[in-house]
Amino acid sequence: MSTRAGSPYVELRPVEERDWRAVHGWASREEVCRYQGWGPNTEEQTRAFVEQAVAAADERPRNRFVYVVTCDGEVVGSCELNLRGDGQGEIGYGLHPEHWGRGLATAAARLLLELCFTDLRLHRVFATCDPRNLASGRVLRRLGMTHEGRLREVLLIRDGWRDSDVYGLLAHEWSATG
Repeated sequence: MSTRAGSPYVELRPVEERDWRAVHGWASREEVCRYQGWGPNTEEQTRAFVEQAVAAADERPRNRFVYVVTCDGEVVGSCELNLRGDGQGEIGYGLHPEHWGRGLATAAARLLLELCFTDLRLHRVFATCDPRNLASGRVLRRLGMTHEGRLREVLLIRDGWRDSDVYGLLAHEWSATG
């Protein structure tokens, strides 16, 4: 899967065990994990994440799809789709901070939505983000997702209980914009 976001060439490919060092390049950074329930990762935690993500590709039925995001051939991030039953899926993404602000997260998430609605024929896709993560909220709105509400104090992270904003997109909305 690939697209152009401005001039960089963005692709998604299934995560491979050899990607663990690149993944660790951002998963070990505090600014990347600031709003997450995980991290900053040790090398062992990153290796375990990558091993589990690779193994998920062989599970049947398959409910987890993990990809690395490449830009002009360099691994710069990852994104994930988790099927939630009844034609629904949840997406997430993360990039190395050196690549923030270039439209790469939007391009990668758009490719993931294409998989969701075109290939897997899902009815609804949603994402959550910490309300303090303004950049991620902008990405989700740029994708055409609707802010559906706020779940209060749903995740305990390092600085306390975190709220989560929920964004959703329906298949007929994707076909109207995608």
